[in-house]
Amino acid sequence: MDTGSPHEAGPDGPQGTIEAAGGEPVWIALPPGLLRMRRLLLVVWLGLIALAAGLLPGLLAGPAWAAFALPPLALMAWGWVMIERNWRSWRYAERDDDLLISRGVLWREETVVPYGRMQLVEVTSGPVERHFGLASVQLHTAAAATDATIPGLDPAEAERLRDRLTELGEARSAGL
Repeated sequence: MDTGSPHEAGPDGPQGTIEAAGGEPVWIALPPGLLRMRRLLLVVWLGLIALAAGLLPGLLAGPAWAAFALPPLALMAWGWVMIERNWRSWRYAERDDDLLISRGVLWREETVVPYGRMQLVEVTSGPVERHFGLASVQLHTAAAATDATIPGLDPAEAERLRDRLTELGEARSAGL
């Protein structure tokens, strides 16, 4: 089984066709744009918190009070590493009858969505995602608890995946 390492998908994301090799799924990693977006958001938010926590007390009460900026900065360093680990854990694979989505660092989670159970496939992209050239694919089934989302895809790949999943769902007499 392939590992789904981002390096296997290439520096610009997944390329080529998606086929099962010898019955084993070919895992596709997420492109690095999602990692860049999440790291930027981390730096912006925790940088503002560190600035507010260190600057105001440092100016009003003395330089020693600027040490309140250290916890947000430490959290930023920890988050920088954890965001990459989380990003590396995300991958997906298309098989003949279902779509696999794997994610998680401490608690690994693998979701199997049979093409025949899909009712709706959505491609969404918020303003921050659009700025980074990203889109998400969300699969809806009859089960309300289904959490089958693939975040941070290239918009062209997201549309290709939506069209392919819709086609496969229709071919298997699904509710699409």
